[in-house]
Amino acid sequence: MKKLARLILFFSFSFIILLIAGTGLRFLVLKVQWIRYLPAADESPLTLLVSSAHWALSLALFGAILTSLSYTARLKIFAPAAFAGIVILSLVFSFGVSLGLERWSLVPAGHSGAVIPGGAGVIASQGTTSVVLLNGPQDPRGPLVISIADRPLLYRPQAAGPNNTSLVIPPLPLGSDSPWFLKSIAIDLRLNAEQFQSSFAEGAVPFIIYAGALIFFLASLGFLFKLSVWPLANLCVGALVFRLILSFETFINSPEMHDTFASFTGNYIRDSLVVPLIFCVFGVLVIIYSALVYAAKRRKNEDE
Repeated sequence: MKKLARLILFFSFSFIILLIAGTGLRFLVLKVQWIRYLPAADESPLTLLVSSAHWALSLALFGAILTSLSYTARLKIFAPAAFAGIVILSLVFSFGVSLGLERWSLVPAGHSGAVIPGGAGVIASQGTTSVVLLNGPQDPRGPLVISIADRPLLYRPQAAGPNNTSLVIPPLPLGSDSPWFLKSIAIDLRLNAEQFQSSFAEGAVPFIIYAGALIFFLASLGFLFKLSVWPLANLCVGALVFRLILSFETFINSPEMHDTFASFTGNYIRDSLVVPLIFCVFGVLVIIYSALVYAAKRRKNEDE
């Protein structure tokens, strides 16, 4: 019981820390992306914060399950008890945070009131194209000078073109592009967060079915953290497998795959239940494999 209590505390702290850190990091990323583009969207800090927290919920869920499974293997906690504890805690935390974010999103959001950086003559560049805003970013529709490689400078008295459409202005040169590996993880986490949001919008039962099936699949992978005697190596292997599962979730939730599933299942299985059913089938297969490996090792030890 003491080990199980320590697991509960470890999972809770891991989830909360990852949620807070992920929300802050995502908020800063969205803020920088927002102020890089002109004219800037009038996004309030509350809107950005809620969107960041949804993304961080997916990060916290995957990260907390990953680290808790590693912690379970190191403490040698009874596997069925640890499995049940992780599944229940994951569902409670994910449902509670989703409910809180839904209530939080109903709060009226005020205007951002943010000050766009730069003054008169600021240069926004992208590739070989640069745009000089003569009145500054506060007046993106005002006069500007366009510089394109191997072409003479072009002066325009206003950025608005035909039908009062605005010229697409390159982003401000703030920050640098991150590696594609990190971008792909952020994209998959965002898609996972959107899937959680859409499931929660349908009701508590659809959310529990989808999130519960995914959590069941992830929590069943405890055998990965017993592959070797090096916990760090096992953790790296587990992180890689969790990354593949995140990509797999994005793949099977694509419209093309939904159409494929619908052609096979017809009207026998609801479309919203196909993906959770896939997660559950994989989870059951992993559990059966883990049980057979455990039984084989135990029998070998008894024979010796």
